[in-house]
Amino acid sequence: MRDLVLRTLLVALALIPVEACAAGGVVVIGDARLTRLDAPTLEKVYTGKVIEVDGIPVTAINANSGSAIRNRFLQVYLHQDEDKYTAYWTVRRYIGKGASPRELSSSAEVINFVKSTPGAIGYIDEADVPPGVNVLLRWVSARRIGEE
Repeated sequence: MRDLVLRTLLVALALIPVEACAAGGVVVIGDARLTRLDAPTLEKVYTGKVIEVDGIPVTAINANSGSAIRNRFLQVYLHQDEDKYTAYWTVRRYIGKGASPRELSSSAEVINFVKSTPGAIGYIDEADVPPGVNVLLRWVSARRIGEE
C-alpha cells in the first residue's frame, strides 16, 4: 500500500506543469525617491485608486497582457486574473476614471522606463533585476519580502 501511495505521489508531481515549477519571483521596482511601498498601496496604484506615494506622483507600468510575469504579478499582488483586471479597467475607462497602466513588452523596457521616468513603478522577473535598481517589493515563492 505504501509503495502505491509513493508511486501515485511521484506521478502526480511529474504532471505539474514545468512553468509552475520554473516561475520565478516578482520584483517591483521604482523611482529611487520611493523608499518603501507596501502591497496594499501597490494594489491601489495598479487599480488607479492612488496616484501619489509619499508626495511623489507615480506612474505604474504593466507587462504585456497575457505574459507570464504579468499573470504572476496580478495573482500575487492584485489577487486577480487577466480577465478580471481587464474588465476592471474597461469599466473605469468607460465611467471616466482613467485608463489602465501602459504596457511594455520586456523587462529591459520596464527597467529603462523606471530609471528614466520620475515616479515610475514597474515589475519584472526576479532573474532580470540588475544591480543599482531600486527594489520596492520582492515576492519569492509563497511569500513577500520587503514588508514588515
